[in-house]
Amino acid sequence: MRYLIDTNVLIRSQTDPSLLKDVLQIIENYENRIYVSAVSIQEIYMLMQNGKLHVKSWKHAQDVFNTIEEELGFTVDYVKKEHLLTFAGLEPVKGHADPSDRMIIAQAITEKIPLISSDAKFKHYCRQNLDFIFNNA
Repeated sequence: MRYLIDTNVLIRSQTDPSLLKDVLQIIENYENRIYVSAVSIQEIYMLMQNGKLHVKSWKHAQDVFNTIEEELGFTVDYVKKEHLLTFAGLEPVKGHADPSDRMIIAQAITEKIPLISSDAKFKHYCRQNLDFIFNNA
């Protein structure tokens, strides 16, 4: 099965995998194909540049890609026109305006794959066809 993981799940996989107890079996199952949005990579770069994220093995931008593609075996899901059209059509959710999150949600809806996140606000997009798996950590 295919899954898209949110930025917080990717970061936790590198900083404290014990926080992924609810979804670790999905991520570690080699029969599953795990995707990471290019938007998540952008968010990680911004956090690193602002000094808000320190992952020992991530010194340079290429290190993040190496971890995702080579070490973890995940696939990067790049933003496409179809994702942008879904993004534009998402109904606003009160209390959730993060454009990066909304783009990742749009990718999951467009690709018809479950999105795994620790952000409880994502559940409000289920009525907009988001298949959401909550990591309660």
